[in-house]
Amino acid sequence: VGALRFFLIAGEPSGDRLGAALMAGLKTLHPDVSFSGIGGPLMQAQGLQSLFPMEELSIMGLVEVLPKYLHLKRRIREAAAACLACQPAALITIHSPDFCLRVAAQVKAAKPMQRTIHYVAPSVWAWRPGRAAKMAKVIDHVLALLPFEPPYMTAAGMSCDFVGHPVVSEALATPAELALLPAGQGPLILTLPGSRRGEVSRLMPVIGETLAQLKAVHPTARVALPTLRGVADLVRSLSADWPIAPQIIEDAALKRAAFAAADVAIAASGTVSLELAANGCPMVIAYDMNPLTLWLMRRAALINTVTLVNLVSETRAVPEFIGERCRADLIAAALLDLLQNPDSQSQAMQLT
Repeated sequence: VGALRFFLIAGEPSGDRLGAALMAGLKTLHPDVSFSGIGGPLMQAQGLQSLFPMEELSIMGLVEVLPKYLHLKRRIREAAAACLACQPAALITIHSPDFCLRVAAQVKAAKPMQRTIHYVAPSVWAWRPGRAAKMAKVIDHVLALLPFEPPYMTAAGMSCDFVGHPVVSEALATPAELALLPAGQGPLILTLPGSRRGEVSRLMPVIGETLAQLKAVHPTARVALPTLRGVADLVRSLSADWPIAPQIIEDAALKRAAFAAADVAIAASGTVSLELAANGCPMVIAYDMNPLTLWLMRRAALINTVTLVNLVSETRAVPEFIGERCRADLIAAALLDLLQNPDSQSQAMQLT
C-alpha cells in the first residue's frame, strides 16, 4: 500500500476535535497516511503541523469578521497554495464554512479534479438554504453529523454520508478521574462560556451575575470552568471577580470528570450540548453576539432553536437565552428549576 496524504483544515476547537478523531480513524485504516493543513492542539497531537495558529480563524458572526477581512483573505490564499503544493488525495475541510469553502473554491479553480470533502454539513435546514447549492460547486462529498442532513446535501448535487458525532463514542469519566475533583456538599455548576474570544467576553459577565443569584439560594455551590488554550488567559481574567471562585480546568481528564459530576450546566451554543447530554447533565444554553449579527441571523432563520440536543430529540426541552434574553435573572431561574427538578429535562426528551 502506497503513501496517502490528506490536507485538512479546521478553524475552531470543535473542528479540531472532529479532525483529530478523523485522523486517528484514518491511521487505523491506512498504515502510511500523513497529514498537512491547519488545526489545533488535538490535530497536532495526531501528527499535523499547522500552517498557522488555528485560533486566527475562530471568529463568529458577520459583523465580527469585518475587521479581520483582509487578514483572513490572505490566510485563504496561503491555505489554498499549501494544499495545491501538497497534492493530497483529498482536501478535507471541517466546519468553519466561511473560511473553508473559500479555500476549496480556490483549490478547485486551480485544479478542478482535486477531490474535496467537507465534514459537518452546513445547517441549511436552519438558515440560508441556498448555501448547499453554492457549496456543491466546490465540494464533492459531505460527512454529516445529523441523520436528517444527507437528503439536503444530495438534493444540492453532493454525495453525503451520515457519520454521527464522535462525542457519542468518547469515553466517559472513570472513578479515578472523578476523584480528582475537590469534594464539596453544594451543587456543582458547570460553566462553558465558549471557545471564541468574542463569545467568552460577552458571556462571562452574565455568568458571573447568574452565579451571584445561585449563591443566594445555594451558598455552598461549586463552579467548574473548563477552558481551551486560545481563551484560557481571558477566562482567568474575566472570572477573577465571580462570586463563586471557579475551578478552571484545562486538563482533559478533569474536564471529563467535571462533565460527569456536574449537577447543572450553563453553556454557550454549540456541539457542547451533545457532550452534556451524553453525560446526562441538565443544561441551559446562553448566547449573545453583536446586535446586527443577531438581527441578520434571526431574519434568515428557518427553525426556532439553536441547540443540537433540541433538534436531535425533537423537543425544546433545553431552555435557550439568546440575545436580549441572555440575562442573569432569566438564566438563574432556569438553573434553579433544574437543580430542584434534575430529571425534568431528560424526562421531557423521552416523551417524544
